[in-house]
Amino acid sequence: MLKKSLKHTILLNIGAFLLVFILETVSNLFFKDNFDDSYSFYAHGLDYTIMIMGFIWLNHFILIPFFLDKKKYFAYGILLIGSLFIFSHLRANAWSGTSKIFFFLLYTTGAGMAVFFLRRNMIFQKENDEKEKLQKEMELNYLKEQVNPHFLFNSLNSIYALSRRQSPETPDLVMQLSELMRYQLESSKKDTVLLKEELEFIENYLLLEEKRLSKRCTIEFLIEGDLMDLRMSPMLLIPFVENAIKHGAQSTNEQSKIDISAAVKTNTLYFSVVNSKPNMLSESKRKGLGLENVKRRLDLLYPNSYALEIDDMEKKYHVNLSIDLTDSILKKTGDD
Repeated sequence: MLKKSLKHTILLNIGAFLLVFILETVSNLFFKDNFDDSYSFYAHGLDYTIMIMGFIWLNHFILIPFFLDKKKYFAYGILLIGSLFIFSHLRANAWSGTSKIFFFLLYTTGAGMAVFFLRRNMIFQKENDEKEKLQKEMELNYLKEQVNPHFLFNSLNSIYALSRRQSPETPDLVMQLSELMRYQLESSKKDTVLLKEELEFIENYLLLEEKRLSKRCTIEFLIEGDLMDLRMSPMLLIPFVENAIKHGAQSTNEQSKIDISAAVKTNTLYFSVVNSKPNMLSESKRKGLGLENVKRRLDLLYPNSYALEIDDMEKKYHVNLSIDLTDSILKKTGDD
């Protein structure tokens, strides 16, 4: 990496040197007759190029790194002006030509500094973008890893409740849970999955919960619209469903109801979850890791492309989520 950076710097400065030489040569074409021959004409251009680039290199590789970047502004200003003055006087060999060369070097140095700081700012911006992307990927991976144990914990609780009642359906539900876990493990390795697969996963999970809750909870799940080839990040919707079951039907022996709908209109997914609330709902000591997790993932994955509304009313809890999935149509992945 260091060798590559050094090579890039050398090539960049060779290019800058050649560019200045060409510009200096072209600018003197009108005065070519003042020179004795072509050799003296090109030698004059080379001489001025060395002078200009020499001072630019002095400024870029010594004065800026050792003084300006270390916030020694006064020392940098004194050294820059002093160096310009001394350099100009030595080149002019007389006081009469010093001011002319001084302002010429001051102009070229200013232009060189503008290009230098513009390029450095672009490099810093690129590095910051790469760091931000890496941080985002690390955070998303961490959040996805949290989903697995959270979902498994809730599902095992459901199986445990049935096994305590010695339900004959327990073996079938264990097999059903294994299929759910298989989907989750496979989808966790992907950035996106087909929307229809994600909704099928939710439907299978609801069938498992419906058997556990027996007749004390009515669950409705409605899907509308053409799902086409829309894709979305996996395991984003299930925390809202888990939350409805945990804080609705699971927290009471009263009759409860959960209505879930997923509709697609003009490439936008509208997902709604409404669950009834028991009359006496105890304060949960847990903060709801699943919901906090999914909110953060939405912020990272769909910035400015989603809307989430949560209405916690006296008798029911209502979640409305809309996500623009237009980009997912064009995204080509190897997930399938």
